[in-house]
Amino acid sequence: MSVEPDVASTSPPDTAAATDGPTQARPHGRRRSRRHGRRLDLGVAFAMPGTLWLLAFFIAPLYVVLAVVFGHVDPVFRTAAPEWDPRYWDPAQFTYVLRHIVGPEGIFGPALLRTLVYVAVASVVCVFVALPIAYFVARLAGRWRGPLLALLIAPFWISYMMRMLAWVNLLAVDGLVNKVLSLGGLLPTHIDWLSGRAFVVILGLVYGYVPYMVVPLVAGLSRLPDLAIEAARDLGASRTDAFFRVTLPMTRPIIIASLLLTSLPMLGDYFTNDLLSGSPRTSMVGNLINETVLTPGQTGQAGAFVLLVLLVCLLPMLYYIRSVSRSDGFAM
Repeated sequence: MSVEPDVASTSPPDTAAATDGPTQARPHGRRRSRRHGRRLDLGVAFAMPGTLWLLAFFIAPLYVVLAVVFGHVDPVFRTAAPEWDPRYWDPAQFTYVLRHIVGPEGIFGPALLRTLVYVAVASVVCVFVALPIAYFVARLAGRWRGPLLALLIAPFWISYMMRMLAWVNLLAVDGLVNKVLSLGGLLPTHIDWLSGRAFVVILGLVYGYVPYMVVPLVAGLSRLPDLAIEAARDLGASRTDAFFRVTLPMTRPIIIASLLLTSLPMLGDYFTNDLLSGSPRTSMVGNLINETVLTPGQTGQAGAFVLLVLLVCLLPMLYYIRSVSRSDGFAM
């Protein structure tokens, strides 16, 4: 008696798994692609407000500046006539500024060089002033950290003009500084501090912009990992060695970012020099921009100075991006 084999029982058991595997993997892949697409849509939605902000308040004004710089001057009213079509741009005003930076006709060169020197010196002084204060507040203040941070932020609540006017009163001939130096009038001290002294302008820049450096330094130093510093101390490093060999290298990107936040506004500052000096001997590029804007027919030159400042600002910004990318790669 022959028994016929059961086809269902003798079929290979892996056939169903082989046929079900792809059908089960396809929905999983579709779900993954849909999830990835949702993430992209969410990222685009979050990036859209910032993108629109940059287009409206950076790209569009920059194009307006370019149209003014490479435009023309109305021969009758001596006002700027922007040229919106790049095909008809005229570089005459920009080349005029470039020709008068160096050489025998370099009337703009001293102010540009003076700006770089003032900003560099003031930024270095800001680092030496802000770093110890920020380190104390972030790492050593303890329960006093909140009140001290509030005191550091307090200058932002006061107008910059009011703070500079306070220095004008202090540095006047009959101001408090001369009274202290003359020991209350016992010595004949009548120094005119506001008569075009470079270090007074630098002092005003430091005083006006050092809060912009203290606040980000406090935020960055408070986020440093304590384990790295404690490991250095466990390996025999003193507090000084741990600071210079561990804390300071980890703080370098924060210091660079703080320098950018401080030095970039300084490059366009003109109000400090106007109040604390008012002399052509200490004029900066911001003063050139202000004067050319107010002079009929020279608006294009003011835009050329703005473009030069923008080009100078790009160099430290690129260095900062490179520094941050290196530190992120090292951390990973």
